[in-house]
Amino acid sequence: MAQFNTISPNALMRLIGTPAAPVIVDVCIDEDFHADPRLIPTARRWPHREIAALAADLRGARVVVVCQKGLKLSQGAAALLRTRGIVAEALEGGNFGWRDADLPLVPAARIPAPGRGTLWVTRHRPKIDRIACPWLIRRFVDPQAQFLFVPTADVLAIADRFDATAFDVEGAPWTHDGDLCTFDTLCDGLALRTEALDRMARVIRAADTNRHDLAPEAAGLLALSVGLSRAHSDDLAQLEAGMVLYDALFRWARDGQGEGHDWPGGRAQ
Repeated sequence: MAQFNTISPNALMRLIGTPAAPVIVDVCIDEDFHADPRLIPTARRWPHREIAALAADLRGARVVVVCQKGLKLSQGAAALLRTRGIVAEALEGGNFGWRDADLPLVPAARIPAPGRGTLWVTRHRPKIDRIACPWLIRRFVDPQAQFLFVPTADVLAIADRFDATAFDVEGAPWTHDGDLCTFDTLCDGLALRTEALDRMARVIRAADTNRHDLAPEAAGLLALSVGLSRAHSDDLAQLEAGMVLYDALFRWARDGQGEGHDWPGGRAQ
């Protein structure tokens, strides 16, 4: 059981990937971070001595503060945030506890430099991969990430001019690799391999590459994705609607894949 004003690694992992995930702030000192430059999914680094400056941005959010061992830095920073009216907890065991639980850590060098929302760019009129990838980025990398949907021929040039990260287009750092779709390459490159994400990736790959033999659920994902595309002429509106779809797919992949459905009331007694 987690101690007072703390959350266990496994309890935090249950929240990551869902709309209820807390804001995660990593206050490790530089020396500790550079010894193992990986982050808990969605964590942002922030100096512990400057935590008060972050308080305004955290107003109304639930916050989990992380340090190396879950002791003085995270406990102190969380306590200071609580004096500002913010619901803040420390991660029990810190980064060491997270690693000991064998939970995913994202290589910091593989994600864009932090700011007020990272910027990503891809082809317009998305269907499957170009909605699934933004979902993965917002739920496991940067909840404030922004996405530009532009003509295919302009993606790489816009990425260069606007310091954005291109994806799902030839020549981009994140795109298809053989039989793998861009969602797969993001999961691999960002070390986001869990049973739920692997199961989800198989369905997305099957739907995106027209290989429905890989996962029977692919036909349903394709149907819903085409329907979303037809229902929304605005790509950003489609993305927001698609976030709900992929939230549901994630919960199925994590908790509900063994569940079926029938109508017992329709059976003769």
